[in-house]
Amino acid sequence: MDVDNILATMNDYQVEYLLIGGMNFLLRHEPVLTFDVDLWIDDRAANLRRCERALGTLEAEWGESDSDWGKVAERDPGWLDRQPVFCLNSPSGAIDIFRAVTGLADWAATRARASRETTASGTAYWGLSDEDMLRCQLALEVSYRKPQRIATLERVLRERNHGNHG
Repeated sequence: MDVDNILATMNDYQVEYLLIGGMNFLLRHEPVLTFDVDLWIDDRAANLRRCERALGTLEAEWGESDSDWGKVAERDPGWLDRQPVFCLNSPSGAIDIFRAVTGLADWAATRARASRETTASGTAYWGLSDEDMLRCQLALEVSYRKPQRIATLERVLRERNHGNHG
């Protein structure tokens, strides 16, 4: 998986996004097994169109069905308007695009709390804050939660808060 290429391409197209999910946790805290890059994008029309172009450059493929599967670069603009979540394949790896995220209602407020980070290779990105990562986990049904991730986030937040008061 080439997370740097995915993030750099989103940056090149000025897509307003937040890295969420396992890759955000992996890059900021500890190694976890993850098979895709999860991006929550600002749901405004202009940003959706920029994201569509970026995904086209990444040679991403998607379809509403097997018979409809194909390169997104060949689709008419507006295809990201069709549903709230997209699971795409690309030569750089699997990419999930979220237009909404369980547990987080306001993209702009969440973006304001986000953390500006860089990958080990130096690619800049905005990642979901630890507080919001925890909110997302706790908003899931219990069977979908990741207990180790919750424990790590709670520990990190506890240590951070203790450090701010000591």
